[in-house]
Amino acid sequence: MSNRRQFLQTSLMAATALALPRGAAAGGIDAKTATSNGARVVSTWDFGVGANQAAWPVLAKGGSALDAVETGARWAEGDLCNSTVGRCGYPDRDGVVTLDASIMDGDGRCGAVAALQDIVHPVSVARRVMERTPHVMLVGEGAQQFALQQGFVKEQLRTKEAEQAWREWLKKSEYKPQINAERAAVKPGNKENHDTLGILALDASGKLAGACTTSGMAWKLHGRVGDSPIIGAGLYIDNEVGAATASGVGEEMIRNAASFLVVELMRQGRTPMDACREAIERVVRKRPVASKTLQVCFLALNKHGEVGAFALHKGFVYAVCDAGKCDALLESRSVYTGKPA
Repeated sequence: MSNRRQFLQTSLMAATALALPRGAAAGGIDAKTATSNGARVVSTWDFGVGANQAAWPVLAKGGSALDAVETGARWAEGDLCNSTVGRCGYPDRDGVVTLDASIMDGDGRCGAVAALQDIVHPVSVARRVMERTPHVMLVGEGAQQFALQQGFVKEQLRTKEAEQAWREWLKKSEYKPQINAERAAVKPGNKENHDTLGILALDASGKLAGACTTSGMAWKLHGRVGDSPIIGAGLYIDNEVGAATASGVGEEMIRNAASFLVVELMRQGRTPMDACREAIERVVRKRPVASKTLQVCFLALNKHGEVGAFALHKGFVYAVCDAGKCDALLESRSVYTGKPA
């Protein structure tokens, strides 16, 4: 299994490197879908390529957007080994790995779990919450109890690598999250602090769905919950308009009901990219000083298949997949500069 995972990760890194377009700094994307059946799936960050590749076969066969996003998120939670998502996630400052996830259908149905321990696929538990309970969110011990009742199996999630990183962190116990561009300059691919998989899909029937999954900020206070499991903050979907997801420092998404804001801006007529940009501007106006040292990223997909993304700082990458072709695109033009669009 470890060899298979290493192969998948190596293949993903190679595919991502090939997919990054030259001259990305000069261009953005807000393109209409050109697929044979109208389906499209988009995901945050470079590991979104693998998530999209896992989700695409569902859409290619005419399957639902909801099934597709769950499949893509499960890949990130189980097959990918990343310090910010799923089984390889870094723990909190007490050494405990806790997972958050949400899933939402375009008809308004949604489910979420937060601070879930020892369950590999929180996104699937979130879907069970949506489909089998009258609630939207379960947390902590209650979420785990529900998962076990639903047939999920407990598994120790803290890997040797994560434990080693945690014990190294304990030597100084400094909590200084860095924006992804700064971290990449020090250690390429180092995204341990606040990167999330957000995945959005449009299926052949024109319906939308999305999912969000994360292990949260490394070294967070035990019990801290970010935006990923909070509907309207880390994820929001509406078949009448479009879908949005967020990544970065979750507290900023919660303060601004950010993903809901992006969808509502699209409802008012903005393109996905313009909606993401305006949401970034809202964050900056409210907390101009804090905005200099934190990352906030938005990814949106409207009901026509148009895609847009915007980030507060450089370094945000997202992946697009349609007609079986999956690319990762660096949105360096779509970075907030403080100047009018």
